[in-house]
Amino acid sequence: MTKVLILTSKKRVEKFSDLTNIPKDWDLIFGEDLTTDDAILYAGGDADFIFADAVREVSKNLIDNMSNLKLIHSEGVGYNKIDLDAAKEKGVYVCNNTAANSGAVAEHTILLMLGLQRRLLEGDQMVRSGQQIQAKGSFILEGISELGACHIGLVGMGSIAFETAKRLKPFGSKLSYFNRTRKIQTEKELGLSYLPLEELCKTCDIISLHLPVTPETTGLINQELLTLMKPTALLINTARGELVVQESLVTALVNGQIAGAGLDTLNPEPVTLDNPLLNLPEDYQYKLLFTPHIAGTTKQAFEKMHKTVWANILAVSQGEQPINCVNGL
Repeated sequence: MTKVLILTSKKRVEKFSDLTNIPKDWDLIFGEDLTTDDAILYAGGDADFIFADAVREVSKNLIDNMSNLKLIHSEGVGYNKIDLDAAKEKGVYVCNNTAANSGAVAEHTILLMLGLQRRLLEGDQMVRSGQQIQAKGSFILEGISELGACHIGLVGMGSIAFETAKRLKPFGSKLSYFNRTRKIQTEKELGLSYLPLEELCKTCDIISLHLPVTPETTGLINQELLTLMKPTALLINTARGELVVQESLVTALVNGQIAGAGLDTLNPEPVTLDNPLLNLPEDYQYKLLFTPHIAGTTKQAFEKMHKTVWANILAVSQGEQPINCVNGL
């Protein structure tokens, strides 16, 4: 019997997966609430496949002790919590849903930009407390910028950054990017200019992060780069919280090194109440706009991602090669 160990929300699987094409003799083991490797192995150690939440750890210990394992599939785009080397060593495919939610994340990226520029949270609270006229007057005098007047720097140029740039063009924004390798065709197609990372930070009004988490990108946005940014600059992160040194971001916000940050992701997740970004002094709270890691979680994106997961599981069960393999098999 083929067994699939599901380490993500059962409710999501029931809502977004079309299971009618799954062989009826397959055993789906739901392990969302299992919190240790021992518990997971007890419940589904003989499983052939793992279907995991993008932020769920799949450890070397787990992989090494699942003798039937053939494929680990991330529910989303991220896969940095899966031990790629351990999986490769055992000949286990690791796959993700690359580009499946790129448009959704791009939309959310622009939402955070606009929300910060228009002081959405602060204005909402002032209206609710009867200070609508005071808010309007002070916002006008202090200055509200338009996206079209901004030089926006995209850090990374994968599918999400591409979709973000495509959506920003109609606003009239000047667009630049940094990537490990230049994308000449993309530059021509979208009218982008390439800048080294330090120059991007110095010159852009908004810096938007679109990188995966790797040893090289972890902590990339540190005190040194934050210090280079304009005091009016905004930082947007719809990628992963690990890209930003959070203590350095707190310092930059409190010291006025940058004007604000829009964050869909934090580190670690689930967020803990001692996270330094959740404990800014009250006078600085409106410099931050948080969303609960929902940039890529639209209905359409989840339907597309779940369809790919089950198609890959079926393919491997039939001896075929899956798509979106990220561990070199």
